[in-house]
Amino acid sequence: MTLPSSALTFRPRRGALAVSLAVAGAALLSACSPIRLLDRLVPGDTYRFEGGIAYGPAPRQRLDVYQPLPSAQPAGDARPLVVFFFGGTWTSGDRASYRFMGEALAARGAVVVVPDYGLSPAFTYPVFVQDSARAVKWALDNAARLGADPKQVYVMGHSSGGYNAAMVALDERWLGELGASPKQLAGWIGLAGPYDFLPVGDPQAQAAFNWPDTPRDSQPLSHVTPAAPRALLLAAAKDNLVYPDRNTGRMAAALRAAGVPVQVRLFDNLSHVTLVGAFARPIQWLGGPVLPPVVDFLGLASAPSHKGAR
Repeated sequence: MTLPSSALTFRPRRGALAVSLAVAGAALLSACSPIRLLDRLVPGDTYRFEGGIAYGPAPRQRLDVYQPLPSAQPAGDARPLVVFFFGGTWTSGDRASYRFMGEALAARGAVVVVPDYGLSPAFTYPVFVQDSARAVKWALDNAARLGADPKQVYVMGHSSGGYNAAMVALDERWLGELGASPKQLAGWIGLAGPYDFLPVGDPQAQAAFNWPDTPRDSQPLSHVTPAAPRALLLAAAKDNLVYPDRNTGRMAAALRAAGVPVQVRLFDNLSHVTLVGAFARPIQWLGGPVLPPVVDFLGLASAPSHKGAR
C-alpha cells in the first residue's frame, strides 16, 4: 500500500486559480509527505482545535480534536463524533498531516478525533489495533464533554487506517478488552481499506503482521456478524494497491449476507491516494464527490460553515 505518484488522476476545471490548485494538489499528493503539504491550503477558521491529547501512556498514543463552530449546525442538534485513522501501510503517517480531514467534517458539524498509533517495525499486529481501540474508547468516554452525542460515535479510516477502523468495528475483542463494545458505535466508514489480504504480499505489511505467522483472525472479513455496525465503503474503482473487488466488494457482500446495512460507492476518476486527498477543500472536485456520501451517512449539513475563528 505504498502510494506511487503514477496513481494520480484528476479532471480539469475552469479558471486559472482552480487549474493551479489542481496541479499543485496533484503534485503534493505525489510527493514523499504530500498530505502534510496539502494542509497549507486548508482553511483554519472553520473549526476549533485541541491537539496532543494523551489517550494512553505511550508517545504515539496522542490525538487531536477538531470541534465544529456553533454556526456549523443548528443549535440543539446532536453532533456525531468521528474517529479517523490515517493510512501508511502501518509503517508511516501522523495525525498532524490530516488537518484537512478534520476540517472537512468539523466544518459540517462533526467532532473529529485523529489519533496517532503504534507503527511497524517498532510495533506489530495487534498493537496498532489495540491503540486504535484505545483511542475509540477515549472518544466514547469523552464524546459528551466534546459536545457530541455518545450514541453517534463512528470510526473511519483510509487504507491501512481503514483496516484499523474495520477491526475496531467488527472484532469485539479490542474494545472488549477496554470494557466497551462495537455495539456502542453508530457505524463505520472504510476508504479503500484492506479487509482480506492473506497471504500477505507487501513487504511492509509482512513486517507489520509478522508474516508468515499471521493469524487468520487478523482479517476484518472473518469478523462480520449480524451485530456489526452499519457501514459506508468507498473505494477507487481502479485502485491497483488495495484491490476494490477483493476488499470493498467482499466486505460489502459479507455485510449484506449478515443483514447489516451497507452503502458502497466506487469512483472511476480517483486513485488510492486521491480518494482521501479529495476530502481537502481546495481539491474536493479532483475526480468524484467523496464528501457527500460521508456527510449523508453521518447526518451532517451539506454546506460548510465559513464563520468564526480558529
